[in-house]
Amino acid sequence: MANQETIILGVDPGTQITGYGLIQINGNKVSLITLGIIELKKFNDPYIKLQKIFERVLQLIDHYHPDELAIEAPFYGKNVQSMLKLGRAQGVAISAALYRNIPIFEYAPRKIKLSITGQGNASKEQVATLLKSILKMKEVPEYLDASDGLAAAVCHYFQRSNPVSDKSYNSWKEYIRKNPDKIV
Repeated sequence: MANQETIILGVDPGTQITGYGLIQINGNKVSLITLGIIELKKFNDPYIKLQKIFERVLQLIDHYHPDELAIEAPFYGKNVQSMLKLGRAQGVAISAALYRNIPIFEYAPRKIKLSITGQGNASKEQVATLLKSILKMKEVPEYLDASDGLAAAVCHYFQRSNPVSDKSYNSWKEYIRKNPDKIV
């Protein structure tokens, strides 16, 4: 899989702005295809916002033909209504990928930041600055929501390229059972 060309669409779902970024992997080289935002502030109807997310993600899929979707999971906050709205935005982006049979990978915001910056509590600006360096971009993206979507894609690329197990094992027997390919 590392030697074939792969395109990853990353999405940072939001009900005001949804960010996205697409990267191309060719061997062990990663490059930026595009990034941007889906501006939703002008729509008052929450269902129209969801429709616009679905339509735009589907357009991106149909235009760029990504092989995988990496999406940021809603973070757990105190405001339940905000979480529900974010979950809906995430759900329609996922639905667009499912509609086109694209595998979906979900990452917690902390995991994305950690994979890009080495710090799980990094700021959006730090993430954007490091993405500029990683992808050799001329400037930091104008919209931090776009760089957050791009960060989800790059995080997924890093996970594919260098899979690190977050699993814990209670015994050698359990480790061997879950990792039969490690036995010589």
